[in-house]
Amino acid sequence: MPRFDPTPAGSGPQVRGFAGTQFLVDGGRYDAVLLTPERAAAWAPPARADLTIDDLAPLLALEPGPEFLLFGSGASLARPPRALADQLAERGIGIEVMDSRSAARTWGVLRAEDRWIVAALMPLG
Repeated sequence: MPRFDPTPAGSGPQVRGFAGTQFLVDGGRYDAVLLTPERAAAWAPPARADLTIDDLAPLLALEPGPEFLLFGSGASLARPPRALADQLAERGIGIEVMDSRSAARTWGVLRAEDRWIVAALMPLG
């Protein structure tokens, strides 16, 4: 069943590129960033191994809830803690894991398809 998206297809924050280890999102530069279809926010995540569901609270407050979380694990592909994936699954939210550059590019493709998703992009450096 398709989800209702109150914003037009492909609208919302767009990752425009990279500058060194920063993400260029619209007019801002971020070392790490949380993305929803409605906004981008600077993020100061703990080490990947220490991530908890609380670190993603701004993403999980989205209404309606997201289809899934696009998780950018940093400069290379690495899974988040199993407990985090389990807690997301308990809320009916899947997780797609890739390195942060790939996740940033995938964000644009999926938002252009009008997917109601969220993203957490860990630092590149």
